[in-house]
Amino acid sequence: MTDSLRTPVLFGLVALLIIGTGILQDWNVALLILNYGLISAIMALGVNLQWGFAGLFNVGVMGFVALGGLATVLVSMPPVTEAWAQGGARTIGGLLLGAGAVVATIYAQRKFQGRLKLWGTIAVAIAGFFLFRAVFDGGVAAVEAVNPAGTGYLGGLNFGFENYKDWGVMAVVAWPIGGVIAAGAAWVIGKTALGLRSDYLAIATLGIAEIIIAIMKHEDWLARGVKNVNGLPRPVPYEVELQESVSFVERANALGFDAVYASNLYAKLLYSCYFAVILIILLWLAQKALNSPWGRMMRAIRDNEVAAEAMGKDVTARHLQIFILGSAICGIAGAMMTTLDGQLTPGTYQPLRFTFLVWVMVIVGGSGNNFGAVLGGFLIWWLWVQVEPMGLALMNLITSGMEDSFWLKDHLLASAAHMRLLTMGVILLLVLRFSPRGLIPEK
Repeated sequence: MTDSLRTPVLFGLVALLIIGTGILQDWNVALLILNYGLISAIMALGVNLQWGFAGLFNVGVMGFVALGGLATVLVSMPPVTEAWAQGGARTIGGLLLGAGAVVATIYAQRKFQGRLKLWGTIAVAIAGFFLFRAVFDGGVAAVEAVNPAGTGYLGGLNFGFENYKDWGVMAVVAWPIGGVIAAGAAWVIGKTALGLRSDYLAIATLGIAEIIIAIMKHEDWLARGVKNVNGLPRPVPYEVELQESVSFVERANALGFDAVYASNLYAKLLYSCYFAVILIILLWLAQKALNSPWGRMMRAIRDNEVAAEAMGKDVTARHLQIFILGSAICGIAGAMMTTLDGQLTPGTYQPLRFTFLVWVMVIVGGSGNNFGAVLGGFLIWWLWVQVEPMGLALMNLITSGMEDSFWLKDHLLASAAHMRLLTMGVILLLVLRFSPRGLIPEK
């Protein structure tokens, strides 16, 4: 099969899988797979920029996705006025003091000489730390004491609205801000970690992702921690509103749909349209970058850093640049995912597990090929959702002739839940064996 034919055929097969899911199972399930497949494709596109273009081994993807999700809370939720009155100013002041203490420590380390360099820097760091905690801790305690069952955090900037017709605020502001916050974190991380060798970079990014998620879990003043933030504004109408609309109910009945079922389909379909637009824009930009002189330079650096440096290219600066861009795309995907879920749940961000899944998407689809990464996002997510029920059906078929109390039947049925990870491993091994460059290889 020629390269020009391979891409449309593979995308057509994935489309048939999703359509088949709607026909054989339920269209709600198919649209849900499509929506998360679009988000997964964007994540895979971000990782492909870092690995496929520049060879950066980032294992902290979920940290940037979580920061994107945090952005939707900070942008769209209304501020908790009582919490701001009780301890908002003190909390923000403490954070500023903490940042000032870091800057002062760096300044002292650079300016002091001789023995004063060590002991003076330590003294400045300790003094700054205790000053920061003295102000910050009191503010946090006051904020988290304000109705902890319902709020207990500062809230957001109220850029979002309850009326879905104001979706433009969420789509245009919250999602890009998720990318900006992730990009800012990537700049800080990149300035310190990109000088490491690839395996050490992977360890460092994984550890930093764990730190980011741990902060989101335990700092309730920021986004309620593991108590979660629910009821995030959304860019599509609520199903209840649609069901109360006489015109919508009449149109649904005319098409032969129940109003409740039709409202669910309509909301998911609108999400699909918004996510598809974002994916198309990002894919177009990534393709333009890949085929530009900048893209050729990045691939030259990936293939031979020494030769690229000999030709005058600033390898570290270019690595930092693409690390920021890829992380920003992951942040946008994280903001979109949180909006789709309607809540921020830091406990669901599992860095190693879901980072592995995104990497499988990139490797199976085709590292270095943007269309391959997008294809991998759709295909692997479909398998991730469908393999467990398919595995359970297979186990039921295998054990159909066994007695209910037989130990082997119980063991096989209980093992169906692990079919996901087993299938991902088998698929990865098969692709690496028979198509090591992925389903759509890099040209």
